[in-house]
Amino acid sequence: MEYIGEEQQSQPTVNQILCCECGTTIEPNPANMCAGCLRSHVDITQDIPKQATLYFCHGCERYLQPPSEWIHCTLESRELLSLCLKKLKGLNRVKLIDAGFVWTEPHSKRIKVKLTVQGQVMAGAILQQVFIVEYMINHQMCDSCHRSEAQDYWRASVQVRQKSENKKTFYYLEQLILKHKTHENTLGIKPIYEGIDFFYATEGHAKKMVDFLTAVLPCRYQHSKKLISHDINSNIYNYKFTYSVEIVPLSKDSVVCLPRKLAQQLGGISPLCLIFRVTSLIHLIDPCTAQMAELSSTNFWRFPFNSICNPKQLVEYIVMDIEPIMYKNKKTFPGQGAISNRHVTADIWLVRASELGINDNTIHTRTHLGHILKPGDSVLGYNLEDSNVNDANFDKLDKNGVPDVILVKKYYDRSKKKQRIWKLKHMTLEQETPFNTDSKDYNEFLDDLEEDPALRQNVNIFKDTSKQIPVDTYDAIDPDAPHITLEEMLDDLVINDVEMVE
Repeated sequence: MEYIGEEQQSQPTVNQILCCECGTTIEPNPANMCAGCLRSHVDITQDIPKQATLYFCHGCERYLQPPSEWIHCTLESRELLSLCLKKLKGLNRVKLIDAGFVWTEPHSKRIKVKLTVQGQVMAGAILQQVFIVEYMINHQMCDSCHRSEAQDYWRASVQVRQKSENKKTFYYLEQLILKHKTHENTLGIKPIYEGIDFFYATEGHAKKMVDFLTAVLPCRYQHSKKLISHDINSNIYNYKFTYSVEIVPLSKDSVVCLPRKLAQQLGGISPLCLIFRVTSLIHLIDPCTAQMAELSSTNFWRFPFNSICNPKQLVEYIVMDIEPIMYKNKKTFPGQGAISNRHVTADIWLVRASELGINDNTIHTRTHLGHILKPGDSVLGYNLEDSNVNDANFDKLDKNGVPDVILVKKYYDRSKKKQRIWKLKHMTLEQETPFNTDSKDYNEFLDDLEEDPALRQNVNIFKDTSKQIPVDTYDAIDPDAPHITLEEMLDDLVINDVEMVE
């Protein structure tokens, strides 16, 4: 007597039938046909085109996504696959199972996509098919590139101007733009006399640049527009917008003479002040009392004034003797502004460097640099006694209260210093670099970066791998000379195509 196991009892009996076309044994299905015969009679992909066209712009390397949008897509990316699937009109009538790229030569101007779809055929049978769609890439110039080639591509421009004798403010502005990447939407950057122009495709991008400039520098702007064309029937007007931005005509290390009313509003500061920093505000300091004040662009344009001495007039002096002023000897008055805690006022006796050993008559003045100066140091200052100053506010001052010399900063001998181990990046312009990087103004800007740590916070400083300086170089030159440490430098991104070695 034979016994049937439990596994044999649990397996159901599968009935099979013959295909009505070819007689092949198959499992029963609603069509009673095998898969090969079913495909020969029914094609679920007949409504899906097997060829399509993609439009590609050579100028900006973007693909056209109908009706009028241009998008960036890399080869065999998800974005490009999505764009290819959207070009197939009958794909919504079947169920998409899988989609992928088939390798083609990158320069063949062909893209092949392999699709797997399912569809319901006669009597409710489900049929799955795999087919390939070939896309041909045609070249078409987008609207922005077309306007660029026609030399009439910009719709808004920002004109930045500063009526100043040196360009240190523009060097600083260039580094601010690079740090915050506000130049990414520009169509072109063109340097001109006393400034630089930025061109944009839309007014919104130009307005963002103007807002950035007013946030980082003391300036004002004016807005104008010019009608290019208009359509009366559709009420469409085409304008070109222009923003004129004027930066205050002041720079770091300049001496100014404030109007008397403005000096009283700033805490009774002395009219003769030194500009020791220019950010979104103008930072002033009285070199005789170390009293500080901050002047906004609104107050400046309300009481405008010019600098009476600029950094090109600096004279080198040698410190013969220095004596700090005690706190009890300092003059104070009610309503006086803030006094700087970083600076130390001192009486100082100087001799002109060119007259050292020839003239024994020392010049006495007061300075705010008592914390860094000592006898024998070199210092840069303005000789007001021998200067011809043409300024209405300066003529109203009492000549007995005007110092003979106003000291600006300590002078470090950088003649032995051959090279810097750091560098700055510059913007890509339509023409050559707008400001000569070998000029005296640019070298003074680099010196200011080394001397002012607060100024370096807004600037990206990169290591210069092409220059190697020994560790003891700074000590050999001047142990007190300011320099930028390696911790403050960024590693520059360098992309090299190196073949892989197995």
